[in-house]
Amino acid sequence: MHIFVKIKEQGRRFCIQIFNGLQMFEVEIFAQPPNCIYICNHIVAHIMETRRDVFSALADPTRRAIILLLAVGSMTPNAMAEHFDSSRQAISKHLQVLTECEIVLPDQNGREIYYHLNADKMKELEKWLEQFKLMLAKRFDQLDNVLEKLKTNRK
Repeated sequence: MHIFVKIKEQGRRFCIQIFNGLQMFEVEIFAQPPNCIYICNHIVAHIMETRRDVFSALADPTRRAIILLLAVGSMTPNAMAEHFDSSRQAISKHLQVLTECEIVLPDQNGREIYYHLNADKMKELEKWLEQFKLMLAKRFDQLDNVLEKLKTNRK
């Protein structure tokens, strides 16, 4: 089975289309605010320091698009760069940040380095976010109860 991935950069957002032969999936990723560092096209940021904060790594739309690409399967930086209007060096900088955060893991295979998603790290992120989802669900339930009381008091 062949999977085709197409990434279109539309202003400050990305549209990712994944076609697996049967269905077309489309995902839109919105860009960060203009005051954030943004690496694209011919710009390779030399001012990027070592980052290990997962959420600052995920704040960049290009890195989110790379994560979606790697969700399909392992890829080399050259293969990833073909899906973007960016240089291989820019993609390598993004991969460096994602690797430092342990979101992606490199796998040396001869001269090539294949990158793949670190499922354990993604599960860790999901687990951390789950506590906020539960807290918000509890608050919405409380709000529902208050609204029900208000409705019954009006009648």
